[in-house]
Amino acid sequence: MAPWIIVLLVTVGYLAASLVVGLLSGRSASRGTEGYVAGDRQLGFVVLYFVLGASIFSAFSFLGGPGWAYSRGAAAFYIISYTSLGLVPMYFFGPRVARLGRRFGYVTQAELFAHRYHSRYISAVLAAISLIAFVPYLMLQMRGAGYVFSVVTEGRMPVWAGAGVTYGVVLLYVFRSGVMGVAWTNTFQGILMMALAWGLGLYLPRALHGGIGPMFEQIAEAAPAMLAAPGLDAAGAPWTWGGYSSAIAISVFGFSVWPHYFMKIYTAESIATLRKTVVFYPTFAFFLLPILLIGFSGVLAFPGVTPVDTILPTIVTSLGLPAVVVGLFCAGALAASMSSGDAIVHAAGAVAIKDGCRTLIHPSISDADETRLIRWTVVAIGAVAYYFAIYSEVSLVLLLLLSYGFIAQIFPALIAALYWRRSTPTGVIAGLAAGCLVTIAWNLVPAWQWQLVHPGVWGLGANVIVLVAGSLATEPMDPAHVETFVP
Repeated sequence: MAPWIIVLLVTVGYLAASLVVGLLSGRSASRGTEGYVAGDRQLGFVVLYFVLGASIFSAFSFLGGPGWAYSRGAAAFYIISYTSLGLVPMYFFGPRVARLGRRFGYVTQAELFAHRYHSRYISAVLAAISLIAFVPYLMLQMRGAGYVFSVVTEGRMPVWAGAGVTYGVVLLYVFRSGVMGVAWTNTFQGILMMALAWGLGLYLPRALHGGIGPMFEQIAEAAPAMLAAPGLDAAGAPWTWGGYSSAIAISVFGFSVWPHYFMKIYTAESIATLRKTVVFYPTFAFFLLPILLIGFSGVLAFPGVTPVDTILPTIVTSLGLPAVVVGLFCAGALAASMSSGDAIVHAAGAVAIKDGCRTLIHPSISDADETRLIRWTVVAIGAVAYYFAIYSEVSLVLLLLLSYGFIAQIFPALIAALYWRRSTPTGVIAGLAAGCLVTIAWNLVPAWQWQLVHPGVWGLGANVIVLVAGSLATEPMDPAHVETFVP
């Protein structure tokens, strides 16, 4: 049997296992919106740990992480920095959000804001920001999955077919099982990714350089700039500390308020479970250490690989490894793509219907009809993202920069909602608009990008100023109502 067929069979076996886990897991939740979106608020520590961890480690982590280490050296450690710090804010605001969610039945992020500010327009604005940010992120996962299948079959299966097969599986279990399908497949996928990452991360430096220590000694001698903090920028020049630190800052601010992440607060079975998960979450960053070691192992052994994000499959397919091992690598890459993609498409469906359709068009919709609409919206959003992933020529790099910049703008609004009594809906909406507009402008005008500082940082500055000024310039809200959210 040809090696590529064995690799394909292993990969298909992984997809079949994911589908079975995803379909069976939905049986434990109720059939209403709370069951489909929040899992009846019953996720325990282990599952919540993996659903939060696997949701953030996407195709970028499994393929882009080694690419950063390979091309930018020490700059790649920013990924570990923001991952370790990303959920620290959630330790403080998470319990309050969870209590409010249980008390008032929230299952999405915007429901909290809409209730806090008595404003359906805030709900609509947040829904728009979320969906704009979700689609390019989902497109990236789909392209990554399609590329994996193309490599597996040595080009016999095109990218569009690989992406279609992979996300056909994702849409099936998300449609059927909702967040429980996402949670249990993420647990399965997270364990698989960890095992493969550590296996490859320890084996490849030894196979190519004689060990991790000798590998770094050789890089330090041949390319010392790769190991000098803060590493290199995308053009190969020394990265600025402003660019490095702002990339970490904007990622930390945005990390805990990504809607598909934020919504998992509502799924925890208790406040204690939520706090424990957040405390232990940085340990998931250990997954990234071997991923970066893989990239460093290719710096001297495989010079000139382009695009740089293909360094991991290039190494794996060049070493003559057994077909089963290559198949497991492909399964791990698909797991990275799917574990983010399923959470994103599930959250996008819920946000579109609960925060958009229900708020602005049909507030009296029944629970059963709402759940049915969310399911079909999941399919529709998946189809739209798939179309643009395969046929659009738009730069995903620019879209992803905008996505992170946009999502980070939610952070000041959340802090104001939970900790500042004087904030008003006008101030919050104006702040969100100002932050997003400044982020767009700084992305589009290179001359404004001083010291390579992330554009989202300038957006946050404008956001806070406008939020405070707009709130102080408008009528304060009813103190009795505000006290529910800001004790």
